Amino acid sequence: MLERIHLAILLEVEKQGSLTAAAEVLHVTQSALSHSMKRLEQQLGTALWLREGRSLRLTQAGQYLHAVAQRLLPQLDLAEARLRQFAQGERGTLRIGMECHPCYQWLLKIVSGYLAQWPLVDVDVKQKFQFGGIGALFGFEIDLLVTPDPLHKPGLFFEPVFDYEQVLVVHKDHPWANQEAVSPQQLTEETLITYPVPVERLDIYNLFLLPAKVTPRRHKTIETTDIMLQMVASGRGVTALPKWLVTDYAPHLQLRTLRLGASGIQKHIYLGTREAERDIDYLQSFIAMARNAKSYTA
Repeated sequence: MLERIHLAILLEVEKQGSLTAAAEVLHVTQSALSHSMKRLEQQLGTALWLREGRSLRLTQAGQYLHAVAQRLLPQLDLAEARLRQFAQGERGTLRIGMECHPCYQWLLKIVSGYLAQWPLVDVDVKQKFQFGGIGALFGFEIDLLVTPDPLHKPGLFFEPVFDYEQVLVVHKDHPWANQEAVSPQQLTEETLITYPVPVERLDIYNLFLLPAKVTPRRHKTIETTDIMLQMVASGRGVTALPKWLVTDYAPHLQLRTLRLGASGIQKHIYLGTREAERDIDYLQSFIAMARNAKSYTA
């Protein structure tokens, strides 16, 4: 009765906004698409859409089936992909989701050695899952999540792989350059440069500024680490980054790192997986390589 094509149609109509556009994406005629869904509605005994002029609106039954489609179709796609890999003699694809903006450079160093060790395993890095990775793990859209902020939920497992300190970065001629640490109040006269992510996900706000009830004079966002540090080196502001990342840039750009508060901000990077897949050999190998890559974060 209920077939995979019905779920695909529901997703595409909702995504594209019309039967015609959905039919084009699915490479079927509009009449065939309409006939298929009308027949399903007759079999189910309930409507899935209500027509409002030229647009369609999902009914309560349609909304439920749409939610089912969002959960099931990625799992079916994953199952088919892995079966094809088995048939072709491949081991699989390790799909990594990133919730750690500055960890990309660290990840590249590990991936290089990993690909050499596992020649029959592909690696796919999905940065679009920044700060939405838990849902991607549950939805089988990724296999491994890199995150500094794990959410321990049933069915997921998080492995700590390395510790680091979050530090403030200033240029060599900054008035604070010779200090060991800064207080939150000192940043009230500064331009703070960060990655373009929600403030509530930024450690310097959550763990440093907001508890002291202060904000920087100005908050500016920049996409890339290189440009961010170039801005700091030219005296355009300050930023907060993992100390291990700044170490790669500090000698060339003449940057200085300062502790955030007297005790500093200590953080951890975790790799998250689905509990049921913890024993997959090529996945465990990646976690082991990440855990042992201490030289990358020194």
